Amino acid sequence: MALRVVTWNLFHGRSVPPRDHDLMHAFSERLSTWSWEVALLQEVPPWWGPPLALACDAEQRTALTSRNQLLPLRRAVARRRPELLKSGGGGANVILVRGARVDAHARRRLCLWPERRVVHGVRDEHGRWFANLHATVHDDPRARREIATAAATALRWAGGAPLVFGGDLNVRDPEAGGLTHVGGSGVDHVFAANGLARACGSGRELLDRGDLSDHAPVRVTLG
Repeated sequence: MALRVVTWNLFHGRSVPPRDHDLMHAFSERLSTWSWEVALLQEVPPWWGPPLALACDAEQRTALTSRNQLLPLRRAVARRRPELLKSGGGGANVILVRGARVDAHARRRLCLWPERRVVHGVRDEHGRWFANLHATVHDDPRARREIATAAATALRWAGGAPLVFGGDLNVRDPEAGGLTHVGGSGVDHVFAANGLARACGSGRELLDRGDLSDHAPVRVTLG
Protein backbone atom coordinates (compact mmCIF):
# COMPACT_ATOMS: atom_id res chain seq x y z
CA MET A 1 0.00 0.00 0.00
CA ALA A 2 1.31 3.46 -0.91
CA LEU A 3 2.11 5.93 1.84
CA ARG A 4 1.73 9.55 0.78
CA VAL A 5 3.53 12.15 2.90
CA VAL A 6 3.15 15.92 2.58
CA THR A 7 5.48 18.48 4.13
CA TRP A 8 4.38 22.11 4.16
CA ASN A 9 5.44 25.30 5.92
CA LEU A 10 2.24 27.29 6.56
CA PHE A 11 3.98 30.69 6.86
CA HIS A 12 2.17 31.38 10.16
CA GLY A 13 -1.18 31.17 8.40
CA ARG A 14 -0.40 33.92 5.91
CA SER A 15 -0.62 34.32 2.13
CA VAL A 16 1.41 35.86 -0.71
CA PRO A 17 0.33 38.50 -1.54
CA PRO A 18 -1.00 39.26 1.95
CA ARG A 19 -4.64 38.84 2.85
CA ASP A 20 -4.84 40.41 6.28
CA HIS A 21 -7.52 38.21 7.84
CA ASP A 22 -7.76 34.77 9.38
CA LEU A 23 -7.03 32.11 6.73
CA MET A 24 -7.50 29.00 8.88
CA HIS A 25 -10.49 27.82 6.84
CA ALA A 26 -8.65 28.40 3.55
CA PHE A 27 -5.66 26.35 4.73
CA SER A 28 -7.96 23.66 6.14
CA GLU A 29 -9.90 23.37 2.90
CA ARG A 30 -6.73 23.15 0.80
CA LEU A 31 -5.21 20.45 3.02
CA SER A 32 -8.44 18.46 3.12
CA THR A 33 -8.68 18.21 -0.68
CA TRP A 34 -5.25 16.61 -1.21
CA SER A 35 -4.59 12.88 -0.98
CA TRP A 36 -2.17 11.98 1.83
CA GLU A 37 -1.84 9.78 4.87
CA VAL A 38 0.61 11.97 6.81
CA ALA A 39 1.16 15.74 6.78
CA LEU A 40 4.22 17.31 8.41
CA LEU A 41 3.44 21.00 8.97
CA GLN A 42 5.65 23.85 10.17
CA GLU A 43 5.05 27.50 11.15
CA VAL A 44 1.51 26.64 12.16
CA PRO A 45 -0.43 29.04 14.41
CA PRO A 46 -0.44 27.10 17.71
CA TRP A 47 -4.25 26.91 17.97
CA TRP A 48 -4.73 25.49 14.46
CA GLY A 49 -3.91 21.82 15.13
CA PRO A 50 -7.38 20.59 16.24
CA PRO A 51 -9.41 22.45 13.55
CA LEU A 52 -7.01 21.33 10.81
CA ALA A 53 -7.36 17.73 12.00
CA LEU A 54 -11.14 18.01 12.11
CA ALA A 55 -11.31 19.39 8.56
CA CYS A 56 -9.00 16.65 7.26
CA ASP A 57 -10.56 13.76 9.21
CA ALA A 58 -7.18 13.16 10.82
CA GLU A 59 -5.51 12.87 14.21
CA GLN A 60 -3.06 15.60 15.17
CA ARG A 61 -0.18 16.22 17.53
CA THR A 62 1.29 19.68 18.10
CA ALA A 63 4.72 20.81 19.36
CA LEU A 64 5.19 24.48 20.23
CA THR A 65 8.25 26.16 18.75
CA SER A 66 9.04 29.89 19.01
CA ARG A 67 7.45 33.18 20.06
CA ASN A 68 4.73 31.74 22.25
CA GLN A 69 5.06 33.93 25.33
CA LEU A 70 1.73 35.62 26.20
CA LEU A 71 0.09 33.34 23.66
CA PRO A 72 -3.55 34.31 24.40
CA LEU A 73 -2.71 37.93 23.58
CA ARG A 74 -0.77 36.96 20.44
CA ARG A 75 -3.69 34.77 19.34
CA ALA A 76 -6.23 37.54 19.86
CA VAL A 77 -4.27 39.90 17.61
CA ALA A 78 -3.14 37.33 15.02
CA ARG A 79 -6.67 36.03 14.43
CA ARG A 80 -7.80 39.53 13.45
CA ARG A 81 -4.64 40.98 11.86
CA PRO A 82 -2.15 38.22 10.97
CA GLU A 83 -0.02 40.64 8.92
CA LEU A 84 0.40 42.93 11.93
CA LEU A 85 2.29 40.31 13.96
CA LYS A 86 3.51 38.09 11.11
CA SER A 87 5.71 35.37 12.70
CA GLY A 88 5.18 37.05 16.08
CA GLY A 89 1.76 35.43 16.26
CA GLY A 90 3.36 32.29 17.68
CA GLY A 91 4.61 29.09 16.11
CA ALA A 92 4.13 25.35 16.24
CA ASN A 93 4.85 22.19 14.30
CA VAL A 94 1.89 19.88 13.65
CA ILE A 95 1.70 16.27 12.45
CA LEU A 96 -1.58 15.05 10.92
CA VAL A 97 -2.26 11.34 10.41
CA ARG A 98 -5.18 10.02 8.36
CA GLY A 99 -6.58 6.50 8.37
CA ALA A 100 -4.62 5.24 11.37
CA ARG A 101 -4.67 5.79 15.11
CA VAL A 102 -1.78 7.67 16.72
CA ASP A 103 -0.58 5.73 19.76
CA ALA A 104 2.61 7.63 20.75
CA HIS A 105 4.00 11.15 20.57
CA ALA A 106 7.56 12.19 21.41
CA ARG A 107 9.48 15.45 21.24
CA ARG A 108 12.98 16.76 21.87
CA ARG A 109 14.07 20.35 22.25
CA LEU A 110 17.05 21.15 20.06
CA CYS A 111 17.80 24.75 21.06
CA LEU A 112 16.36 27.86 22.68
CA TRP A 113 18.48 30.44 20.83
CA PRO A 114 18.07 32.21 18.48
CA GLU A 115 14.61 30.61 18.55
CA ARG A 116 13.20 27.49 20.16
CA ARG A 117 13.43 24.50 17.84
CA VAL A 118 12.12 21.00 18.43
CA VAL A 119 11.85 17.70 16.64
CA HIS A 120 8.70 15.75 17.35
CA GLY A 121 7.34 12.47 16.12
CA VAL A 122 4.33 10.20 16.27
CA ARG A 123 3.92 6.43 16.01
CA ASP A 124 0.80 5.12 14.32
CA GLU A 125 -1.05 1.90 15.11
CA HIS A 126 0.99 0.06 12.45
CA GLY A 127 4.22 0.88 14.27
CA ARG A 128 5.45 3.45 11.75
CA TRP A 129 7.12 6.65 12.97
CA PHE A 130 6.78 10.11 11.43
CA ALA A 131 9.09 12.91 12.59
CA ASN A 132 8.81 16.63 11.85
CA LEU A 133 11.42 19.41 12.06
CA HIS A 134 11.67 23.12 11.34
CA ALA A 135 15.39 23.89 11.51
CA THR A 136 16.99 27.25 12.28
CA VAL A 137 16.96 29.73 9.39
CA HIS A 138 19.87 31.87 8.07
CA ASP A 139 22.48 29.73 9.83
CA ASP A 140 23.54 26.80 7.67
CA PRO A 141 25.95 25.14 10.16
CA ARG A 142 23.42 25.32 13.00
CA ALA A 143 20.63 23.97 10.79
CA ARG A 144 22.80 21.03 9.74
CA ARG A 145 23.62 20.23 13.38
CA GLU A 146 19.92 20.31 14.22
CA ILE A 147 19.09 18.03 11.28
CA ALA A 148 21.74 15.53 12.38
CA THR A 149 20.55 15.52 15.99
CA ALA A 150 16.88 15.34 14.99
CA ALA A 151 17.49 12.46 12.56
CA ALA A 152 19.45 10.50 15.16
CA THR A 153 16.69 11.12 17.69
CA ALA A 154 13.98 9.96 15.28
CA LEU A 155 15.95 6.80 14.46
CA ARG A 156 16.23 6.08 18.18
CA TRP A 157 12.50 6.56 18.66
CA ALA A 158 11.76 4.25 15.74
CA GLY A 159 14.08 1.53 17.02
CA GLY A 160 14.20 -0.20 13.63
CA ALA A 161 10.55 0.43 12.72
CA PRO A 162 9.66 2.21 9.45
CA LEU A 163 10.45 5.92 9.72
CA VAL A 164 9.67 9.08 7.77
CA PHE A 165 11.56 12.25 8.70
CA GLY A 166 10.98 15.61 7.08
CA GLY A 167 10.04 19.24 7.27
CA ASP A 168 11.43 22.69 6.53
CA LEU A 169 15.13 21.95 7.02
CA ASN A 170 16.33 25.39 5.91
CA VAL A 171 19.15 23.98 3.78
CA ARG A 172 18.82 23.00 0.14
CA ASP A 173 21.05 19.92 0.26
CA PRO A 174 20.41 18.33 3.67
CA GLU A 175 21.98 15.11 4.89
CA ALA A 176 20.49 12.91 7.58
CA GLY A 177 22.71 10.02 8.65
CA GLY A 178 20.99 6.65 8.47
CA LEU A 179 18.11 7.92 6.32
CA THR A 180 17.55 8.07 2.56
CA HIS A 181 16.44 11.26 0.83
CA VAL A 182 13.19 10.52 -1.00
CA GLY A 183 12.07 13.94 -2.18
CA GLY A 184 12.20 17.66 -1.69
CA SER A 185 12.02 21.16 -3.12
CA GLY A 186 14.01 24.16 -1.97
CA VAL A 187 14.46 23.75 1.79
CA ASP A 188 11.52 21.35 2.27
CA HIS A 189 12.58 17.69 2.30
CA VAL A 190 11.52 14.15 3.19
CA PHE A 191 13.72 11.22 4.24
CA ALA A 192 12.85 7.59 4.97
CA ALA A 193 14.42 4.57 6.66
CA ASN A 194 13.87 1.02 7.83
CA GLY A 195 12.08 -0.46 4.84
CA LEU A 196 10.38 2.63 3.43
CA ALA A 197 11.53 3.95 0.06
CA ARG A 198 10.17 6.19 -2.68
CA ALA A 199 7.61 4.32 -4.74
CA CYS A 200 8.88 3.25 -8.15
CA GLY A 201 8.30 5.98 -10.73
CA SER A 202 6.84 8.38 -8.21
CA GLY A 203 9.05 11.34 -7.33
CA ARG A 204 8.13 14.41 -5.40
CA GLU A 205 5.10 16.44 -6.41
CA LEU A 206 4.49 20.12 -5.76
CA LEU A 207 0.85 20.65 -4.82
CA ASP A 208 -1.23 23.66 -5.81
CA ARG A 209 -1.44 25.98 -2.79
CA GLY A 210 -2.93 29.00 -4.57
CA ASP A 211 -1.69 32.10 -2.74
CA LEU A 212 -1.38 30.37 0.64
CA SER A 213 2.07 30.40 2.30
CA ASP A 214 5.44 31.25 0.77
CA HIS A 215 6.39 27.54 0.52
CA ALA A 216 5.13 25.00 -1.98
CA PRO A 217 3.70 21.83 -0.38
CA VAL A 218 5.80 18.77 -1.27
CA ARG A 219 4.20 15.33 -1.54
CA VAL A 220 6.24 12.14 -1.69
CA THR A 221 4.77 8.68 -2.26
CA LEU A 222 6.50 5.84 -0.42
CA GLY A 223 6.20 2.10 -0.65
